[in-house]
Amino acid sequence: MIGVFLFKMLLYHLLFVARHLLHTNMILQQTHKALYAAFDVYPSAKGAATHIYHSAQTLFDWKGGGWLSVVGNEKLMDYQQEGNVEITRFSEQIPNYLVRSQAYSQYLYDLLETQPRLEICHFRDHWSGVPVLMHKQHQNRSYQTVYEVNGLPSIELPYRYPALSARTLEKIKNLEQLCYQQADFVITPSEVIKNNLINLGVAPKKITVITNGAEVPNIFGKPVHPPKGRYVIYFGALQPWQGFDVLLKAMAYLADYDDLSLVVCASTKQKKARFYHKVIEKLGLTNRVIWQYQLPKRTLYDWVHGAVFSLAPLKECSRNLEQGCCPLKILESMAVGTPVVASDLPVVKEIISDASLGKLVRADRPAELARAMRILLDYPHLRQQMSEAGKAHIEAHFTWQQKREELSTFYSRIVV
Repeated sequence: MIGVFLFKMLLYHLLFVARHLLHTNMILQQTHKALYAAFDVYPSAKGAATHIYHSAQTLFDWKGGGWLSVVGNEKLMDYQQEGNVEITRFSEQIPNYLVRSQAYSQYLYDLLETQPRLEICHFRDHWSGVPVLMHKQHQNRSYQTVYEVNGLPSIELPYRYPALSARTLEKIKNLEQLCYQQADFVITPSEVIKNNLINLGVAPKKITVITNGAEVPNIFGKPVHPPKGRYVIYFGALQPWQGFDVLLKAMAYLADYDDLSLVVCASTKQKKARFYHKVIEKLGLTNRVIWQYQLPKRTLYDWVHGAVFSLAPLKECSRNLEQGCCPLKILESMAVGTPVVASDLPVVKEIISDASLGKLVRADRPAELARAMRILLDYPHLRQQMSEAGKAHIEAHFTWQQKREELSTFYSRIVV
């Protein structure tokens, strides 16, 4: 357990480092009872933004308004007011990730100083959590704190920044530990994440699992310029743990399906996909892979609905096994009636709990993935059964409306 002295030292160090980086002139026009904070760009095409939308909206509906603190970019306003909700965006263009995150923490702390009426602070990451917890301690405030753990940077960042030193990762782990120990409550979208947190020392009674959800649209349009033949689809981000490289190798085994294309709806900018363009060329798939980037949700649903099936080839790695996740691409595919082929991992089985709901294959094995794809390509009646069962499963257990009701009930339970 982190002692009180170390707790204070970590907080002072983080904000001292950030103090010289910026001085915010942002002023909130109202005082709020609720804060939702996330070190993520919002809105965006990423799955994180979908979760932020539903969670923050639930909090603000329940509290009659609130303050959303997020990250911006050159296309988003630093300040917005939408009725009784104020949105502030940290938009300093600081290239170094760690320096930028520390500057965001200081920015959030400065704004917290202007909010004397807070009753609940819900934060999505430790970069938001540290200033919230420090403010609560320094000002002797009584508001409730909720740490929403969708992932741990100490596990994910080495995939993105392989050169991160062990010393830096240890500091990040200490900050994460500080947050999940000092926060009043922890919520998470996965039983795998919950078990990981318990192994890290979090009391089970402190953790509430509320999974991700999905919209269930019933009206679809035709995608603009779809391929002439059939297509399968991958959508979302392209981090190494997603297994996109495994999917590309599997597609190379399916050269005999000359009418088959792979549509990739990436949530990233095109420049982030350059590496995979080279892989595609090397595998001889250039004419069979169609790229779309950062599509609006409704347009994305049209592409997913038109696919023969969707793919979620998650890798068998620490991010997916030790940390855990709740893959939106699986939920959203099933919600529009598109069958799913995915890796046979515990996080996937939390959604696809039996064979009638989707096709599971061993992770990191392109040949096995290709064989599973062949089965669904060749047996349309099996696809139809999975489509109907999968959509019904989402409607029964995983709609965003259900998840928002669960979250609202959670808030009502913890705040009088």
